[in-house]
Amino acid sequence: MAKQEFPGWHGTTIIGVRKGGEVVIAGDGQVSLGQTVIKGTARKVRRLKPGGHEVVAGFAGSTADAFTLLERLEAKLEATPGQLQRAAVELAKDWRTDKYLQKLEAMLIVTDGSDLYVVTGAGDVLEPEHDIAAIGSGGNYALAAGRAMMDTDRSAEDIARRAMSIASDICVYTNGNLTVEKIAR
Repeated sequence: MAKQEFPGWHGTTIIGVRKGGEVVIAGDGQVSLGQTVIKGTARKVRRLKPGGHEVVAGFAGSTADAFTLLERLEAKLEATPGQLQRAAVELAKDWRTDKYLQKLEAMLIVTDGSDLYVVTGAGDVLEPEHDIAAIGSGGNYALAAGRAMMDTDRSAEDIARRAMSIASDICVYTNGNLTVEKIAR
């Protein structure tokens, strides 16, 4: 089957919400191949503890590519303990300049409980406006839903869970099997 005919992997919605002194990253569990759900319980949000400093990361895109990036991020965090921004920028630089990494198809949302960043394959490290970020196939749905709730008295976790529920109702590549990780500073 030619590459352009291959249906490709789809799926994943990841949201990061910073509110009330905590940050929550939530991700769905669906992995699809074309029109078929391959797995409904994937864990796309991980807690990393390089050098004793906790970081939570959520990934969207190819699973193997995302794991490669998570390993690279963890190495950067070990080299720059407690400096998430610096580690994310160093990862983005490598991603942009390394011919192997340039082919990776994934994105990350990362937090240390204070900072919240989206790291892209274009070499961007973005700090989202309005203390909320979302990536993946249902990312825009989750982002819109989450932003609508930011001015309410809901907690970061409530906003993330509700926004993911709304995204899973709209996006066929997103399900309601959530992994939710909370971190505070």
